[in-house]
Amino acid sequence: MGISLSTARWAAPAAYGINFVAQIIGMKYMKPNMLDIHNLRYAAFSPYAFAIPLFFSGQQLLQCTWIYRLWKRDVGAPERQAALEYAPTFILGNLCIAAWLVFWNKNQLAASQVFVTINSLAQVYHCAFKLPKRTQATNLTYWTAKTFAGIGLLDFVHNLSAAFFTNIPPSPLIKLTTGLLAFAGVAASDWILGACIAYDLAALAVGQEGQWRAWLGLYAAGAAVWSAIKRRGVGAYS
Repeated sequence: MGISLSTARWAAPAAYGINFVAQIIGMKYMKPNMLDIHNLRYAAFSPYAFAIPLFFSGQQLLQCTWIYRLWKRDVGAPERQAALEYAPTFILGNLCIAAWLVFWNKNQLAASQVFVTINSLAQVYHCAFKLPKRTQATNLTYWTAKTFAGIGLLDFVHNLSAAFFTNIPPSPLIKLTTGLLAFAGVAASDWILGACIAYDLAALAVGQEGQWRAWLGLYAAGAAVWSAIKRRGVGAYS
């Protein structure tokens, strides 16, 4: 269920601002900072250290544009409705990631896992069950939600492994299960979320080494090819 336009207009930018400021402080001005904890709690699902900030930087353009459109008066009903339906998930996600950062930088990763799990589940749930069909009118909300969910999946597995499985190499079962779950996710997704999954796998591959890196690289390539095939088989807004 969505929220009113007046509520969305102040709550969405407030949540975004809280998260954005938290990320800047957490990356640059806190000790230990995000990178320090990343290096301290290295695990089998630790991505390349700058992969998430790189994705996050690009997604800010989508989020800022999405917020800007909330304030536009000449927005059609389908676009407005899609945005208001997504607004609670957008607000929740930004607040959860801001809270995640606090506990991550305190090296309290079991607590940070709670917030990253809430965000990931909320984003995936909205994409799976509440996001309207992608049209020209709903395109911006669609991209914002899908990319938020896509990076949320990487956040989830990264924090989970760092919290409970630090410095434990992946077993053959974990390697196989990772590929099966990744390709199941691509199969169940459209090409946009599938491409995000491919990015997640590539980020993990760059962050790892040895045979595990090779396996993740193969999974990333497979997910990318599958997503590209899906993209070629659909129309402009499918």
